[in-house]
Amino acid sequence: MKVGLFFGSFNPIHIGHLIIANHFLNETDLDRAWMVISPHNPLKAEQSLLNEYDRLHLVRLATENDNRIRVSDIEFSLSRPSYTSDTLVHLQEKYPTHEWAIIMGADSFQNIHRWKNYTFITKHFPIYLYDRPGHTIEETHGANIKRLEAPQLPISATQIRALLRAGKSIRYLVPDKVLEEIERGGYYKK
Repeated sequence: MKVGLFFGSFNPIHIGHLIIANHFLNETDLDRAWMVISPHNPLKAEQSLLNEYDRLHLVRLATENDNRIRVSDIEFSLSRPSYTSDTLVHLQEKYPTHEWAIIMGADSFQNIHRWKNYTFITKHFPIYLYDRPGHTIEETHGANIKRLEAPQLPISATQIRALLRAGKSIRYLVPDKVLEEIERGGYYKK
């Protein structure tokens, strides 16, 4: 089975994330997409993150009716902060028959040289890359890149959190079940 790993804080998950996962499943040789929730990305401020178990629950709600997408909490049991290279080694050991690829946006790939053991990643795992406005890739770092035009929506988790703090609606930016849970839990109001 060929699995595309879509790493992220998903703080919160939104329809843009889901559209990307769906598009890669439809348009590539990937059999499944795993949404890997990162408890703490070393390149992001931890205090801005909703509790990891709440984010995990929101991603599960968002994907519960799509059996092509699996939600993974694999990084919850690994050392922190989360490093993609460590997660990949762990996944290879745990699932030796799977083929792994990474789904990522051009904005993330621009920073790959800042990642721990990035040469291991670029040498051993294909990267399924989608463009992001304002981000061009000039250096591939030897990666096996499979570029795909993907639907682009100007939606970000940062924007969603700002709308919630301002008491504004995020309807249509997140799945309905995610919206209901965010409202019920009072998430991101601070």
